[in-house]
Parts: sequence; C-alpha cells; structure tokens
Amino acid sequence: MSFTHRFESTSLREYDIRGIVGKTLSTDDAFAIGRTFGSLVRRNGGKTLVVGYDGRLSSPSLEKALVQGAVACGLNVVRVGRGPTPLLYYGSVSLKADGAVMVTGSHNPPDHNGFKITLAGKPFFGAQIRELGDLAARGDVVPEEKGTVRDVDIREEYVERLVKDYVGGQRKLKVVWDNGNSSAGEVLEMLVKKLPGEHIVLNATIDGTFPVHHPDPTVAKNLEQLIASVREHKADLGIAFDGDADRIGVVDNTGGILWGDQLLILLARDVLKSHSGATIIADAKASQVLFDAVAEAAGKPLMWRTGHSLIKSKMAETGSPLAGEMSGHIFFADKWYGFDDALYAGVRVLDIVARMDAPLSAFREALPKTVSTPELRFECDDHRKFKVIEEVAARLRKEGADVSEIDGVRVNTPDGWWLLRASNTQAVLVARAEGRTEACLERLKEALVQQLELSGLPRPDFSGASSGH
Repeated sequence: MSFTHRFESTSLREYDIRGIVGKTLSTDDAFAIGRTFGSLVRRNGGKTLVVGYDGRLSSPSLEKALVQGAVACGLNVVRVGRGPTPLLYYGSVSLKADGAVMVTGSHNPPDHNGFKITLAGKPFFGAQIRELGDLAARGDVVPEEKGTVRDVDIREEYVERLVKDYVGGQRKLKVVWDNGNSSAGEVLEMLVKKLPGEHIVLNATIDGTFPVHHPDPTVAKNLEQLIASVREHKADLGIAFDGDADRIGVVDNTGGILWGDQLLILLARDVLKSHSGATIIADAKASQVLFDAVAEAAGKPLMWRTGHSLIKSKMAETGSPLAGEMSGHIFFADKWYGFDDALYAGVRVLDIVARMDAPLSAFREALPKTVSTPELRFECDDHRKFKVIEEVAARLRKEGADVSEIDGVRVNTPDGWWLLRASNTQAVLVARAEGRTEACLERLKEALVQQLELSGLPRPDFSGASSGH
C-alpha cells in the first residue's frame, strides 16, 4: 500500500512536532510520524521503538495511531503507557531502544499536543524533523512489514531508580508537591511513598484539562497554590511540574521562588564537590550570578543556546555532568542519564536540602541581588526575526560592544547585560535584561529599545517588567 503524507508546516518545530488537535494536528499525522520515523529507525539498523503518552484527552488516540504507523514498518513497539516524559526517556535507556516517541503537549494549552522524539538515544530535532516531513511528503518509507506490540509497565523500576540517588542527611523534610494535574500523577504518588519525610501532593490526579491552573512552573501565578500550601503546612520546600514533568519549579520554606538559574547554582555547588573543574551548562537567558557562582565553585561555566535538544547535545559533547535552562529543564549526567527529568531533579534537590544546616530560604537570600526583567516576548515575522538579530549583531560589532553571539546577542555592560534572540519555535523575538540596580536596568532597557527601533521595531511593553532576582 503506497504512503504519502503532508504535515501542516507550522507543526514541524525545531525541537519537536506540535500543533492544535483537530486543526494542525491529527491522528493521520500521528500515523505518518510512526510510519516515517519508524522507517528512519529501520534504516538506522534499529528494530525497537518505545512509545509513551501524557494525560491530555487527545493523547490516547494519537498514541494508538503512532503505534500503528510504527508497526507497519516492522518495528517491535514497546508501549510504556501514560506517564511523564522522563519515564519514556528512562524506558528508552533501560529497554535499550533504538528510538523513542512521547506523545505530549508539554505545558501548552489543553487543545494542543505533540511528539518528542529520540533516535539511537540522541535528541531528534532541527534538520532531522524537517527531513521527516520531506520523507513523508515523498512517501520515502521502508516497505510495509508487520511488526509487534507489547505493553510494559516500567513505573516501579523507574521509581526505584529515582530514589536510589537520595542519600539525605539528618533532617526529615516536609515537602509539598504540586503535580499540576500533570502526567506524573501516579508515578509521583509512588515516589513519595518511598522517600523519607512528610509529603503533601496537590493536584495529584492526571487531568488533561488542567482544571486548577496552567502547568507551567516558570510563571509565578501558577505557583500561587503551591506557595500558599508551603506556608500553611510550614513545609521545608515545594516542588512543581509542567504538564509532562520534564520541567521543575521550586519554592523555598518562605514561599520564595527559586528561578531556574538559582536552582542550578544550588545543584552545581553540590555536583562540583565530586566533579571539580567540570563544565556546567546554562542557556543564554541565565543570570550572570549563575556563571560567576559556577566559577567560584571550581567549575567551568558554559553559556549555550536555549532548547532542550541543543543543551543535551552540548552536554554529550563536553562531558558536562549538569546543565539547566531558565525554563526549568534540568539535565543530570552525574549519576543519571543526561535527560531532563523534573522528578529526578526534585529528588536531588531534597537530597541537598536534607543535608543543609540552614533552611533553603537562607541559600536564596544569600545570593547576590540583581534586578531583572522577566522573559519578554514580542511578535516578529518568522523570516524577519533572524534578520533583526543579524542587523543588531552587526551594529554592536561595529560599536565594539562586549557581545556574545552564542544565542542571538547578549550584551555585557558595566550596568549588567541584555539579551535579544529569535525564538526557534514561534514567530517572536525574546528579550531579557539584568542590572545591578533599578537605574542600571533602565539604561539596559533603553539600549535594547534603541537597537529594536534602529531595526524598525516598536518599543516593547516593559510594564511590570522588573523583578528582584
């Protein structure tokens, strides 16, 4: 039976395949991903594909179609069922799979869904996703051959492996977890039963409509329930997940939020005790405080491009034991497997806090204070956005500015720094600035605005856009 398929062009993203169910994403697309990616696995010499799915209402039907497409390639498909994305990543490692696909909409709205893919244990992204689209359009797939399907429940094994790296100290912690109705629900319930201390789980039920709040732990509003619960129970800390639990949010005993770069400082100091001189990677949106803290702890700070696939690849290349992003993706290669896992990161955070003499708030309050904007996003045409970055970079180079071009432009001045980059996933430009004082931040914002206006773009809305960090 001949096969060809055209994907909606907007669904083929830089790091994954994503769309709005019933509009830009369908079960036909899911079958085509199984059929086409399955062919790539076969041509790569592989036979085994592991598949999982999250708690969204559309995920079971998309997963079923995906499996049908993969079976038509002659693959041996192992279904690990509903759970967090890291469970699928762990299954890929433990089952020695040749490929893995997770059906997940991550932290996007309930009517969105998508597919995160790995091939031979490495992220499948960028040009590979574009190639998948081309192969499907041409019908360039392996001849049809009936594969096999089996269901495997690896949740118990995964949880046992998670708790293995908890050593802890004398302190018995009280922890509030906000599952956010994410797909980690059942796994998280299993995990807290095996950890010492007292654990309170909020929004434990997996519910793809996310009835209580949106599952994005980088947005302060989504942490309000967790903060209130930590204060009510006088807990030592609180931990939150995004929709598929590959991103983490943390609040301390006072309800103060530890942003992604601050959390990475806590983890890096601990990891560097046993990996002195190791490279610690963070994305270009992270605070200078982080890069300085890594250097002070005898590590090598490395600023890299935003995107979980790009960070994972750089970790493998540099042998880095730890990396993180402002978005809450935390990647451990120290004792773990190099993939982003909010459950594992949570266990490692608890392990550190249980060994601390002081509360977690003391760590946060001791960090150097800066004043920063949140991540600012403003619309810019998909083709124009990259051109704007080129224009700004050229002007800055001409001025002799202290600028890093690893991911867009990040400009260092005596006041602090500002960043402008093109999103890899949306028609937007992303900006951020961090100053030593409010006055410093105002000057940085004006420098950013000046560059935008020189490229014919309007002044972004900075209202409410400064926060202590």
